[in-house]
Amino acid sequence: MLKLAKLPDRTPVRLTVTLSPDLNQRLLGYASLYRATYGQAEEVAELIPYMLDAFLDSDRTYAKARKEDLIAVEPASRRRGRPRTSAAGTIPTDNTED
Repeated sequence: MLKLAKLPDRTPVRLTVTLSPDLNQRLLGYASLYRATYGQAEEVAELIPYMLDAFLDSDRTYAKARKEDLIAVEPASRRRGRPRTSAAGTIPTDNTED
């Protein structure tokens, strides 16, 4: 048996979301602060995956649910063609059937 486990799926998933104008401005402000802090400009779209990852890592209820295996994730093939919704409205995905 190898010490290195089989690598996880690293295929990127593209997700399209619609933001409120206020949230868009806040994200642009965050990107500006990031540039001022680190001396390197990054597009908001490049920052968002890392922001979401940090948010999920810091959510204790979510971490506990994951540890207790309480989170069921529907396979992408079953989600195809059905848009998810949130409080802000529909979140379209690129996983729609042609």
